[in-house]
Amino acid sequence: MGSTVIPIPDGDQGFGDLKERRKFQVSLSPIVSFVQKNKNSIKKIIHCIKVGTALVLVSLVYFVDRLYKEIGDDNAMWAIMTVVVIFEFHAGATLGKGFYRGIGTVLGGGLGCIAAILGEQVGGIGNPFIVGVSLFIFGGAATYARLIPNIKKRYDYGVMIFILTFNLVSVSGIREENVMEIARERLVMIVMGFAICICTSLFFFPTWASDEIHNSTVSKFEDLASSIEGCVEEYFRLVGDKENQSVHPIASFRNCISVLNSKAKDESLVNFAKWEPWHGKFGLFHPWEKYQKIGEVLRELAATILSLKGSLNSSKEPLKALRESIKEPCEAAGSSLAWTLRELGESIKKMRRCQSETLIVPKLKLARQGLSQVMSPFKLGKLDTAEGLAIACFVFSLMELAEKLEGLAREVEELGELAAFNRS
Repeated sequence: MGSTVIPIPDGDQGFGDLKERRKFQVSLSPIVSFVQKNKNSIKKIIHCIKVGTALVLVSLVYFVDRLYKEIGDDNAMWAIMTVVVIFEFHAGATLGKGFYRGIGTVLGGGLGCIAAILGEQVGGIGNPFIVGVSLFIFGGAATYARLIPNIKKRYDYGVMIFILTFNLVSVSGIREENVMEIARERLVMIVMGFAICICTSLFFFPTWASDEIHNSTVSKFEDLASSIEGCVEEYFRLVGDKENQSVHPIASFRNCISVLNSKAKDESLVNFAKWEPWHGKFGLFHPWEKYQKIGEVLRELAATILSLKGSLNSSKEPLKALRESIKEPCEAAGSSLAWTLRELGESIKKMRRCQSETLIVPKLKLARQGLSQVMSPFKLGKLDTAEGLAIACFVFSLMELAEKLEGLAREVEELGELAAFNRS
């Protein structure tokens, strides 16, 4: 039976006609759109498949009779436990957890063996006494260490594994004679489980925390830019314009609240990204701490934007003429702020250095000068009402945003220098 060769369409051949190429692209667009909309769900499904694969691979110690007889039921269980407890969604989280489990196991097993051997040398009633005292001292000290915030934040899992391993190994020495052999066999099983997790996590559709924190940071710039534009537009909208009157501020404040609530997630992603190997556009020593610093400034900006809510809720009828007189400079300042945020986000996204001192900072200073001229002494004399104070608060909040953005621009520029971004 002859084989049929199917030609692969090439740039100028195969499709040939531009219309056919466009039809092909249109036919693929629903698939691309579906993948984009359900990207997170697809990642979760892939993660579940990877965990299932790892569990099947590690369970071979039970499926293959020769392996099972050589390893034994008690030891084989440790390989499965290792896969279950250290396999995480992100590759960096799996690496970090596996490393801490290894350190905790080695230290706990080593000290547990020493306690068991020392108790065996004493013998008699002294054996359980030595083991009990060791459990009390090391278990209590390790538990106290877990209560220290800095240790609990980064090393809590490793300390917990140390307590568990030390307890199991030292107690096993009371009833078992070959405690060193037991510890060695269990360590081998833990290493095998860890190796299966790493191979499955890194080599089959890995989920990188570095990509997620990078893309998440970029999206925050766009969210805050849209928020500023929405707030300024809503503030100067006519009272009679009821159509879509509340769309922009609601969306804006939701974006700001989302940015404010991102601190814990960002810290976790940065910690995971530090463990990840060199991949794609991120090297081994990428300055992930800078992403945390930029995230802090973005949260300050989000809080300042939320403070504009009081001005938006104020009545629009009183001092209407004054509000109209500040409309043009405020809208210009809002456009400058939004443009700056998008420019900074774009520079991080494309990993190119931003020109903060030559391009961005002068533009922000010009916006602040325009807002300062709005708050002239003549106009300040009219701000003795609640509406007038609301107008002043609105203008001062825009000035504060411009000031914070100058600092943010410098942070992004430092990130570009530390990460060796390309020069634009």
